[in-house]
Amino acid sequence: MPRPLFADPKTDFAFKRIFGSEEHKGVLIAFLNAVLDLDPPHHITTVELLPPEQRPVVDALKLSIVDVKCTDVRGITYVVEMQVLQVEGFEKRVVYNVAKAYVNQSSRGDAYPSLGDVVGITICDFVLFPDEGERKVPMLSRWRMTEEHTGADGLDQLRLVFLELPKYDDSRPPRTMVEKWAYFFREAGDLTVVPAVLSEPPFLEALDAARTAGFTVAEWDAYILAGMAIQNERGALAVAERRGEQRGRQEGHESGLREGLQQALETLCDALGLELTDERKRELAALDTAGLKTRLRRAQELRNW
Repeated sequence: MPRPLFADPKTDFAFKRIFGSEEHKGVLIAFLNAVLDLDPPHHITTVELLPPEQRPVVDALKLSIVDVKCTDVRGITYVVEMQVLQVEGFEKRVVYNVAKAYVNQSSRGDAYPSLGDVVGITICDFVLFPDEGERKVPMLSRWRMTEEHTGADGLDQLRLVFLELPKYDDSRPPRTMVEKWAYFFREAGDLTVVPAVLSEPPFLEALDAARTAGFTVAEWDAYILAGMAIQNERGALAVAERRGEQRGRQEGHESGLREGLQQALETLCDALGLELTDERKRELAALDTAGLKTRLRRAQELRNW
């Protein structure tokens, strides 16, 4: 099987290569300035990357691609994460990571005034906020604490930003920088040429970092393993979902059958003039479907039960 032209940036190895290396810090900074819609005076200027030994290895991916820390000119810390699969408690983990970054700025209680704000930026390869009635969360959403009645801001120390890739509108070419980044994440792994919408910095540099022709044999193997890890997780979740649905159907069938048998038995006893005392009702409630079938048959035969 021939190598693709570019590696999928959603995989562990490729994301680290593009956004988590000293060589390509400019790509990460450009991405963050775009999704945060920062004006030049407030642009992120420095990036602090986690040392390689602190990042998850391929065989212990734990669904999290990479996280990096960035600091802008105001001293605000940005925690960035790529998430390929939706797992239970994901939102809580995002909040936990942001809160942890805030607390870890200082271990001294008297240093509270020096704590800088923290913003968590998460790229999701799934819909995190589905449309519910009139609530329609856009592809790029920003969240902060506000006063409930007036909507006034006042507690901006912790903020969350989400880029939900499935919400990208592929019915037209991308227009904004945010749309181009979403397009890059979604399509880079399948591109055979550099499209016009990505033929500008910083996308050219990002694509150059993802170009598989520059991978060593070891790097290519690491990329393949990262992709396999994601597929394995997807497969495990799909199997669990199918088993859950099957069990739900079985339990639903059993529950419906039991309820129907109990109602039929009560109706028959009433028609035959057989008294259902409270004690007998409690006995019926404790029976399974087999027991209810036996009692129904006895009632039909007008036997004592």
